[in-house]
Amino acid sequence: MARIAISNMNCRGCAKGVTSTVKEANPSAQIEVDLDRKQIAVTGISSDGSPLIAALQAAGWKAEIVAA
Repeated sequence: MARIAISNMNCRGCAKGVTSTVKEANPSAQIEVDLDRKQIAVTGISSDGSPLIAALQAAGWKAEIVAA
């Protein structure tokens, strides 16, 4: 599991966009959104979450791994 902070995820619409981006990058990923903390928890990805971070950043999200 990777916990990813997304500083510009501010509403449910943002959460939907983030979820969509993660699913496009890795269809088997499972996502839990914590909108209050502006974080997502992603399971079903490789231990190196950098491809996912790259996909999120390419889509305009300010993403960084906070725990792997």
